[in-house]
Amino acid sequence: MNSTINEWLSHPLVHTVWKIALVVIIFFIVRALGRKLIAGAFNRSIRASQARLKTLKSLTQNVFSYVLLFIVAMTILEILGFNLGPILAGAGVVGLAVGFGAQGLVSDVVTGFFLLLERQLEVGDYVTAGGVEGIVEELGFRTTLIRGFDGTLHYVPNRNIANVDNHSRGNMRALVDISIPAGQKLDESLAMVKEALENFSHPAIVSGPDVLGVESDDLATTTIRVIAKTDNMEQWAVEREIRQAIRQRYDAFSQSENE
Repeated sequence: MNSTINEWLSHPLVHTVWKIALVVIIFFIVRALGRKLIAGAFNRSIRASQARLKTLKSLTQNVFSYVLLFIVAMTILEILGFNLGPILAGAGVVGLAVGFGAQGLVSDVVTGFFLLLERQLEVGDYVTAGGVEGIVEELGFRTTLIRGFDGTLHYVPNRNIANVDNHSRGNMRALVDISIPAGQKLDESLAMVKEALENFSHPAIVSGPDVLGVESDDLATTTIRVIAKTDNMEQWAVEREIRQAIRQRYDAFSQSENE
């Protein structure tokens, strides 16, 4: 009985099956440990946004699993007695052909990875990227979704994002230009603008508003510029409030002139 079991265990086929089973077991153990280590490394990055961490973590875990799976497949083929040289050479030719046909896809994925890794933009940022201006709604490894201010959702291939203008980093600037007719006294207009903004306040203003003075001058009009530093995405609301305050002061002045 024992000799029969020993003969069965020593059979080349059984020996091969045991090797393959061992490789598969090691694969699952290493993959589980690797994914856990990757997740732990990303979870410690508390400064990054959760959306960005989740995407990067998923990508890294998938790449790790695919590489590990490829190694396991090659190991099993070697155990089964296959010559890996021709197989790898054939895989190289196929990979080269696929690479030429999927250059755009590869470029999208690589660009998307670095956009996330370098924090060039994140969900909720107001950006100009790939010729599109708006709010980032989703970051993917193939496309970035940007919602325009008219409500249009733009699907921008990552390879088209050569430059990123991120308007959501740091404070923004509210900028208001007031055009004064050529016949109106400049000193009087400047004094009126300063008076209109003397007690002006807005919860989104970080500093200002400041009347810089004359920005441009021609035969028809003189332009007075006002600026204020604001919280992100609040510059437009502040600009509207500043214009309203100045207009109200002008209306009050005109009314007093007519009385």
